[in-house]
Amino acid sequence: MIDPPAHDVDAARAAALRFATLAQPDVAYTIAELPIGRVVLARTAQGLVRIAYADLNGTVDAIVEQLADRLSPRILEQPARFDDVRTELEEYFAGKRQQFSITLDWSLIRGRFGAAVLRATAAIPYGSVSTYGVVAAEAGNIAASRATGNALGNNPIPIVIPCHRVLRSGGGLGGYTGGLERKQALLELEGALSGGQLSLA
Repeated sequence: MIDPPAHDVDAARAAALRFATLAQPDVAYTIAELPIGRVVLARTAQGLVRIAYADLNGTVDAIVEQLADRLSPRILEQPARFDDVRTELEEYFAGKRQQFSITLDWSLIRGRFGAAVLRATAAIPYGSVSTYGVVAAEAGNIAASRATGNALGNNPIPIVIPCHRVLRSGGGLGGYTGGLERKQALLELEGALSGGQLSLA
């Protein structure tokens, strides 16, 4: 057998590398069925960037279009890239996981204060809750409860960044982008809401 010329081999390797680069999208997404409904999951090379409730954020196509507009048009459905995310979410909903270890991409989070709000929210322990006022103070502006609510309402990675753990100061549920039924279900799952009793962090 005659080996091909070295330059032909190099050219073939270069073409294969270019194809692999083009085939790897900037944003991968998939659809997952959770106990609280269907969600669209999206990730970049930096980490999980989006969990979108499909029934409240538009159609799946609309969510994908938003991701393409805000992140990159190089977006592709790749379910196999979410095995770790699916596993952690399954463990969470089975009551076997209290903390997520998934790496996150914070690029869809709006503004420095919004990021501070969501980092403070991420620190609320499983099974506990906090209030808009407390989170605002921890984010650096005790008077910014309304802005805190807006930041939580725009949380691009709910469940993993647990905005459902933030309530009104009087103990009312407050708002939730996924709907109050989902917020209540998540709090009940975590044991923070049982028989009307809440555990403040």
